[in-house]
Amino acid sequence: MAEEKPKKKDNYTADQISVLEGLEPVRKRPGMYIGTTGPDGFHHLITEIFDNSRDEAMGGFANDIEVSFLPDNHVRIVDNGRGIPIDVHKQTKVSALETIMTTLHAGGKFGGEGYKVSGGLHGVGASVVNALSTYVNATVHKDGGIYMQEYSRGKKKASVKKIGSTKNNGTIITFQPDTEIFGEQTFDISRVINHMRQQAYLVKGLRISVIDARGAGTGKDALDLAEVFYLREIFEKGYEFPSQSFCFEGGLLSLVKFQNKIQKPIHKNIFYVEKEVKEFETVEISLQYVDEVSSRLTAFANNIYNGEGGTHVTGFKSALTRTLNNYANKNGSATKEGDNFTGEDVMEGLTAVISIKLREIQFEGQTKSKLGSVEARGMVETVFSEAFSYFLEENPEDAKAIINKVYLALQARKAAKAAKDSVLRKGALEGMTLPGKLADCQAGTSAEDSEVWIVEGESAGGTAKSGRDRRTQAILALRGKILNIERARLDKMLASEQIRNLVLALGTAIGDTFDITKLRYHKVIIATDADVDGAHIRTLILTLLYRFFRPLIEGGHIYVAQPPLYKIKIGKDVSYAYSDVEKAAKLGKDFDDSEIVNESEDSGDTSADANSDSDEAEGEESSEETGKKGAKDKDARKPKVAIQRYKGLGEMNAEELWETTMDPKNRILRRVGITDAIEADKVFEILMGTDVPARKSFIQSNAKKATIDI
Repeated sequence: MAEEKPKKKDNYTADQISVLEGLEPVRKRPGMYIGTTGPDGFHHLITEIFDNSRDEAMGGFANDIEVSFLPDNHVRIVDNGRGIPIDVHKQTKVSALETIMTTLHAGGKFGGEGYKVSGGLHGVGASVVNALSTYVNATVHKDGGIYMQEYSRGKKKASVKKIGSTKNNGTIITFQPDTEIFGEQTFDISRVINHMRQQAYLVKGLRISVIDARGAGTGKDALDLAEVFYLREIFEKGYEFPSQSFCFEGGLLSLVKFQNKIQKPIHKNIFYVEKEVKEFETVEISLQYVDEVSSRLTAFANNIYNGEGGTHVTGFKSALTRTLNNYANKNGSATKEGDNFTGEDVMEGLTAVISIKLREIQFEGQTKSKLGSVEARGMVETVFSEAFSYFLEENPEDAKAIINKVYLALQARKAAKAAKDSVLRKGALEGMTLPGKLADCQAGTSAEDSEVWIVEGESAGGTAKSGRDRRTQAILALRGKILNIERARLDKMLASEQIRNLVLALGTAIGDTFDITKLRYHKVIIATDADVDGAHIRTLILTLLYRFFRPLIEGGHIYVAQPPLYKIKIGKDVSYAYSDVEKAAKLGKDFDDSEIVNESEDSGDTSADANSDSDEAEGEESSEETGKKGAKDKDARKPKVAIQRYKGLGEMNAEELWETTMDPKNRILRRVGITDAIEADKVFEILMGTDVPARKSFIQSNAKKATIDI
């Protein structure tokens, strides 16, 4: 008979139930409200406050927003909208301003006539920023008066009070993120500027200004902002700070022009349509084909970027494919083989922007990266099909150029399919042999525990194979620089042995058969030499991964290894430095370059003890030196310094490579990510495309940021 287990005492009572009041849940679990407390969440604070101002502009109540960066990580956001209401709210019995700033799910976006269209319905924006800030000041210019309230970590310091009179209307929110939540982070202004530029394209006629006043004085020298509405008003008093302003009357058409400014258009006229489907619900689309292989499709819903697409993107692609097929068949432009264009064909070389505005909007997930509103698909299909058909009929030269472009894509697709099928038939997906240049992990190791090192050249490959942990680390040695695939189609790519080896090694296939679940290694580590050629090879590999294996980057699977730049021997002690700053720190501020005895790894043992032992052993040969006194004897006792500058992984022996670069306990890996897909796409096109003047201008503008090995 089984022994009866003693019952545990049940202490689960009402006393164990915690009730978090006010904004305490936000401070307890900030990730639930802003995603992360890292850089993305940190910058999201600006987005939350800005979105409220932008929603005023979307409703036609504002046309001028200013974002200013002040000393001590303060941010000041101003709009000339209606101003947050300051009268007493009948439900909370306090000012509507205080209710909005201190209560979750309070705002004018849940119904009624406050906002017809807005970016979000959660009502958490201002209150969450308030909860996660050490200081917040809300100043409202409304109905001739200026009203102000201050807060700290979500709690008011005092009630709303009137502090003056004004002729302006609008809201000023100033906040300072809490270092207890975010640590010592600082704002990346270039990141904010890119977002603000994008938003200016989406709201016609809206002026958005960004001012960097972080260099202003503090304390007694601080800027006096009490008398100004917009910070730029102080420029009239002689102050000067870096600033940028954006205002675009052309809407999405202007955005397509901007994205294609370094491209070669296939057709002259840019397609554009904006139509109100229902009251306050609109569809806006602009597109142009360029002489390019990849596509650039950007989608927004209520001005929120949808990186994963959604129903509006599905409707657009379906309508685009059907419209071009109908036009080709109707005008005798159909293919000789009778094949219809596919979605892949019509997307090649396309730059398109879709923006849809809905009163009741649904997203898939809290990040709002994918639109889920079912009605969006039908709206986009109807509006775009009608407008694009009319565009093709009215612009026959443009239509002919587009059809020819898509037909070439169809031919290339067939050729690429044949090449790809050939590769896959011979590859690992059919259970055949992996590339000969791949030294794989031991059998039985899971993909989650495996990593593949992509190294440059046979020498580095041999060293890495000898120094690796065979259980979890695979080595793929590439021979020289791989093909620049920025303008290469799939069939040409797969003709390259180096790219073919990489595709087979990863195991995911490529193109329309790509399947991330078949990834053989959950860490793909790029390890190239620390010279100009190594940087170029790394860029070529990243271009390939960005264009054809982007889900690997978005999934956090791509890394760049950072091998040491220097091996430093001081006496018998050996250490490694990964930067010039670290080298200087290890050598000390009093170090003199004349103390270096040898910069070659083969310099041997240069320590003082070794010299002394050698003197005693060699007797007569050292007698002349041992007879000398004074300063030279003192210098002889000082440890000698030898520094070796590594330029290639092959210069290390296997033990050194493992210890400094491959050992998980000691190594430094940098994960490759995408913070701004549009900007990343633009940079890859500039650096790896065919526009030489644009590349030269980019290099000149960013030359001071580069680390150059001479």
